[in-house]
Amino acid sequence: MPVVVYVLGLSIFGLGTTEFMIAGLLPLIADDLGVSVPAVGGLISAFAIGMVVGAPALTAASLRLPRKTTLIAALTLFIAGQVLGALAPTYALLLVARVVTAVATGAFWGVAAVTAVRAVTPDRTSRALSVLLSGLTVANVVGVPAGTWIGQWLGWRATFWAVAIVAVLSLVGVVVAVPRDSRETAVPRLRDELRTFTSARLWVALTTIVLYGGAVFGIFSYAAPLITDVAGMRESAVPAILFLFGLGAFFGNVIGGRVADRGILMNLHISFVALLATMVALGLAAGSAVAVVALLFTMGVTGYSAAAALNGRVFRLAEEAPTLASAVNTSAFNVGNTIGPWLGGTAIAAGLGFRAPIWVGVALLLGALTLTFVSRAMDARLRTNERRGELSGAGAGATP
Repeated sequence: MPVVVYVLGLSIFGLGTTEFMIAGLLPLIADDLGVSVPAVGGLISAFAIGMVVGAPALTAASLRLPRKTTLIAALTLFIAGQVLGALAPTYALLLVARVVTAVATGAFWGVAAVTAVRAVTPDRTSRALSVLLSGLTVANVVGVPAGTWIGQWLGWRATFWAVAIVAVLSLVGVVVAVPRDSRETAVPRLRDELRTFTSARLWVALTTIVLYGGAVFGIFSYAAPLITDVAGMRESAVPAILFLFGLGAFFGNVIGGRVADRGILMNLHISFVALLATMVALGLAAGSAVAVVALLFTMGVTGYSAAAALNGRVFRLAEEAPTLASAVNTSAFNVGNTIGPWLGGTAIAAGLGFRAPIWVGVALLLGALTLTFVSRAMDARLRTNERRGELSGAGAGATP
């Protein structure tokens, strides 16, 4: 991998940490600002909304700028949002800071993915994307726990400052390592980028991402009560088990990134079937502490082994105009990350217990698996139509 891909991965580490770090700072922020814990939890939703809505809008607005300029601008805006959050005297201002950082994060993701893919040969697309995703998984494994620890010892505002420092280092790396767009590179046009969304195959791929994200994040969001109330373990065990999940996600992402380029849809078929089996086993054996520990780790491996392939599929379908598609791809993950916990919480509120999010996840993943076979059928039909067109063209050319 070129150095620039790892620089972008480091940037994603900082951006990913700020996305999830609020979960470990909820009581600290609530006490300091004099608001309820659920209100602080709304900062997580605000970030997701900022990613879903703001990221494509900002990406479209900056489409004609050089990619390096956009990356620098997005990181600068992100740093400003972090600093605003660290200094925010009120909840309302902190909410604004979260939305600003979310929009910057989404815009950076979209352009960074295109930059990483353009830096490698086509047969290494998924592997390059897996390096970016590794930044996100390391953020879950290391960044979020570290942010929680910093917040507990130095105050929650120190966590915002720490992420801002990481972002400054990333900014320096981007300035040094990211090459300027070559003069031969065509300037993207919004019309061309929007035209990619007329592809039914692209919409099927994006819907697959939504269902997949809802399945995985819906279960992960309620892992703590599953561990304590269903498996009967102590609360002190929760961080270690979630760390194992993150470790599994890291390994799964690395493995999936290396395998996906050999066959994206085959990777998705195998990963989803393995993840589905893991989820069903988790739902059936959640009363066993040993089973929960082993299966959450396995869920991290099998779940994230599909992540690079899901991203790679979108890039291949939007190869000629990928920037806006990449931003919408990021939004699709966040839509899933919003829908999954909401459906899981609804099932719990209905009195179905803390295993309910698992079965909700199974249903969502079955939908995602079905769509991978729909994608395969659509690809086969397209190839058939192309062959027929070539044959008819050849026949017409042979006619006197």
